[in-house]
Amino acid sequence: MSPLKIFKCLSDDTRLKSVMLIAEFGELCVCDLMQALGLEQPKISRHLAELRKCGVLLDERRGKWVYYRLHPELPEWANKVISESSVHNKSYYEEALDRLKVAQIIPSNCC
Repeated sequence: MSPLKIFKCLSDDTRLKSVMLIAEFGELCVCDLMQALGLEQPKISRHLAELRKCGVLLDERRGKWVYYRLHPELPEWANKVISESSVHNKSYYEEALDRLKVAQIIPSNCC
């Protein structure tokens, strides 16, 4: 996988925040990302499909929900870029992170 392909995939705000959140939590479903990012399901799903096509994410269907995690075959350098970006730029996605943490504390009817 080329650096150009990965960086192009991550160059969108929604995709980058989604990847950072998934890296932080290990795995998230579409419902989690909808709550965290405040976006509708079709938009989230479209961006996740793009990340899956790029080879950044891997998905798994469980019932009616689809869960996403970083692709296990993602090159080590790409994992480091995502991890270091997440650790050193919490303010970039802090609002989404806070909404996700609150959503996980307060049970809802999704996921």
